[in-house]
Amino acid sequence: MKTKAAVTRSWGEPMTIEELELESPKAGEVLIKVAHTGFCHSDLSAWKGIYGLDVLPIVLGHECAGVVQEVGAGVTHLKPGDHAVSCWQAPCGTCESCVSGNTHICENLLPSLGSGKLMDGTARFKDKNGEVINHALYVSGFSEYIVSPAIASVKVPKELPLDQACLLGCAVGTGWGAVHRSAMVKTGESVAVWGCGGIGLNIIQGARLAHAYPIIAVDLEGSKEALAREMGATHFINSSKEDPVPIIREKITGGKGVHYVFEAIGDPGAYLQSFFVLKNGGRLMAVGIPSCEEMVTLPFYIVPFQANKIEGVLYGSLRHQIDIPRLADLALRGDLKLEPMITQHCKLEDVNGMIEAMEKREIVGRWVFDF
Repeated sequence: MKTKAAVTRSWGEPMTIEELELESPKAGEVLIKVAHTGFCHSDLSAWKGIYGLDVLPIVLGHECAGVVQEVGAGVTHLKPGDHAVSCWQAPCGTCESCVSGNTHICENLLPSLGSGKLMDGTARFKDKNGEVINHALYVSGFSEYIVSPAIASVKVPKELPLDQACLLGCAVGTGWGAVHRSAMVKTGESVAVWGCGGIGLNIIQGARLAHAYPIIAVDLEGSKEALAREMGATHFINSSKEDPVPIIREKITGGKGVHYVFEAIGDPGAYLQSFFVLKNGGRLMAVGIPSCEEMVTLPFYIVPFQANKIEGVLYGSLRHQIDIPRLADLALRGDLKLEPMITQHCKLEDVNGMIEAMEKREIVGRWVFDF
């Protein structure tokens, strides 16, 4: 079948809108008509080539939701007509990590995640010349139709609008999971969040749902304050104008520091800065993904002296088939705020303008493609 997609053929060069040929789903796969895809900062980073992957040409996009059209052999949890969120978590279910509940670090998933192929080692896209076009993280949401692993596709209630549902696949799932699955923040514990993009906003929202206090948002852009506060931030610091370290340590926490810092940017300077607001025994949750070449230099004697912890967070330690339906229910009850996050709807043809806007830090909340 034919599908319109945004194709990245050279890192850092404008994407091209092309008509591709998409093969039918094989065993264990699903065909989904995409309704909406969010534009994540990780898509920008991938487009710039900072992850060092040899997967060109490729269809990016990993935060989408749509309607199931067809299922391959052996698929029982989805059927045509179901609404589904597509995820980049496709655990094998049999390795040590999976059977111990850590499906986000599946030992068979991670080695192939950046291969540009689906789980059987092949791709389903081809261009008009018959050239194979690679997949991004098993999803490739910058396409009208996608074929992806069924295990990575989660059924959600039809009552939840699909533009909101798509956010559950990355921004909401990662942010909420970082708080509730990775850190397991308790009532009354203090939280600081560096970066108020899509994931940072949902770390803030997750902290609100965990009844943390205070919830301190830090960002270079003052334009992020209103939405950060709506998501649950009790304090906001514009770090382009003020040094957040003394404000958090002395003014907000009375010299104690915070229990948890979530770095949601992937910036070495932010990692270093945020480290210094931890209280004794505090935990730095490394959510943001830097480029392969980035290094952070820390005065490491502080780590054992203050009993601090630095922890990597991948996909919020999410158990997607369990957590995403629960998050959908929270949204339908009004406890999880999704609609305020969507600040602009765009067409796929606007993708290069969206890249430019994100590079200039002009995007507040989430911009979403409508198909």
